[in-house]
Amino acid sequence: MNKVKVSIIGGSGFLAAELMRNLLVRDDVELLRVSSKGHIGQNIGQVHRTFYDMSDLVLEDISPTECVDGADLVFLAMPHIIAAKVAMELFDTQVKIIDLSGDFRLEKADDYTRVYASEHPCPERLGTFVYGMPELHSEQIRDAQYVANPGCFATCIAASLLPLAKHGALNDKTVRLVALTGSSGSGVHPQAGNHHTIRSNNIKAYKIFNHQHTPEIRQTLNAAGAKQVSLDFVPVSAPLPRGMMSIAQFDAPEGVCEDHVRELYQDYFADFPLISVLPKGMTPEVVSVKNTLRIEIGLDIKIDEVSGKRTVCAIAALDNLIKGGAGQAIQNFNLMTGHENAYQLQQLGMWP
Repeated sequence: MNKVKVSIIGGSGFLAAELMRNLLVRDDVELLRVSSKGHIGQNIGQVHRTFYDMSDLVLEDISPTECVDGADLVFLAMPHIIAAKVAMELFDTQVKIIDLSGDFRLEKADDYTRVYASEHPCPERLGTFVYGMPELHSEQIRDAQYVANPGCFATCIAASLLPLAKHGALNDKTVRLVALTGSSGSGVHPQAGNHHTIRSNNIKAYKIFNHQHTPEIRQTLNAAGAKQVSLDFVPVSAPLPRGMMSIAQFDAPEGVCEDHVRELYQDYFADFPLISVLPKGMTPEVVSVKNTLRIEIGLDIKIDEVSGKRTVCAIAALDNLIKGGAGQAIQNFNLMTGHENAYQLQQLGMWP
């Protein structure tokens, strides 16, 4: 069997651990090298204990070009700015790139400088990466040299609204969004706002109306067909290590039928077995998707007793590190190497 040769740059974080959890057990993949600026010389099983005694790989402090020597594809699992600078060293090579940072998700430099940094290291490359959401861009991902992996909030929220965007239901609408995320979304390094004593038994809103994934969500919904959609997004920090839930609401025109809306969702996701559109009366739960690549989507429509106005509510739940991060990157890897997006990714979760 000809194995796909893969390297990872940025090997000490949670997303790198998820990447390795998938890649190490595949007989069609050879994980060549894992580079890092921390834990140099340590075995990956010392840094990520679930791999203890499973591999001889160590974290190496080597240049990007050294790390990808002989590789078919590289995953960049680093923060924004750093990832773009590393990518710049690889553009002259033949290696395919899947970037897990936010550096190449946005098409417009103004959006990037508004939410990520005062300038982009290589703004001319914005719009040249395929946005890696299989439910929206499967065919483009198959042929891509460079893929920008979506953000966790963007994945959860956009997935819950894609069928409505496609059918014009979001045109000229304001969508009200609240989404809760687990602490692993803040990365492996502790910060004042996300260490255990602050996150445990606590819920708090943050970056209200100003989260960096907002332009990404809007861009994704526009790509799906929405026109002039506005977003009021409030992210919430939840006391969970893993997991994410988004709640999207908007005012719907008279005559919108819940059965019809549910049918639109079932048709849209018919070729995506990892997405479950739940029946009426059943709502998404984080525990049912944790440790899996699955998304659960729930739908409700309310007719207000006073005004008679209709409100659509779309709820989604996913694992922020898997479907919201590294697992989706593996879906993109599958497409880029000739497989279906869910290839070897239909593992069941643990209940409870």
